[in-house]
Amino acid sequence: MTVAVVTGGGRGIGAAICAALAKAGHSVWVVDRDAEPAYIVAEAVGGRAVVLDVANAEQVISVLGESDARILVNNAGYDEFSWFTDVRPQDWRRLLAVNLEGVFACTQAVLPAMQRAKHGRIVNVASEAGRLGSKGNAVYAASKGGVIAFGRSIARENARFNITVNTICPGPDRHPIVGQGARARRTRGDHGGGDDRRHRIGSARYPRRGRGAVAFLCSAEAGYITGETIGVSGGMGIGC
Repeated sequence: MTVAVVTGGGRGIGAAICAALAKAGHSVWVVDRDAEPAYIVAEAVGGRAVVLDVANAEQVISVLGESDARILVNNAGYDEFSWFTDVRPQDWRRLLAVNLEGVFACTQAVLPAMQRAKHGRIVNVASEAGRLGSKGNAVYAASKGGVIAFGRSIARENARFNITVNTICPGPDRHPIVGQGARARRTRGDHGGGDDRRHRIGSARYPRRGRGAVAFLCSAEAGYITGETIGVSGGMGIGC
């Protein structure tokens, strides 16, 4: 049974991806910094809970390096809504450590085994903010833009090993932090419609609708797709 590692797997987007990959027949490692949600999801999908912080590169490489995974979903993420002039250096260091350096560490941990096996699937969860920018999210957007560029680069390096690397870009989902961002913008006098109005299809319910995109990119049918960045946002990436 193929081992599939999903970071940030304890809730929301990550939990939905874990369920989809388990349904597809994979042995899922539910990676999360919080133990309780990791164990709850792992029990629900018949997988394994792995408690670690992706920002701790040494721990990540030590633990995930033993996974012999053939699938990696870099989903763990962190955000703080703030106008850039209010962002402190320690804030952006933490955000980059999770959103970008965490992707580096997890990818480096699993790549050697994939290269030896000459097979692997890596899917990075970025954001439409990484392609379009986002008010009150400059550092977050920069980190996700970095994830997109990193994914394309790793795809180029590893096509010879039959390893595909793709990135999906969801729009904002119904997560509390999205509401927090909207409130912060209103506090600063920005009463604009917000990014949700730019969705062309339906509502922003990524966990349910986006998990299929991840499952497909991890499947044999997607073996000839690599280096791509795919919006899963109802058309938000089309632009105005």
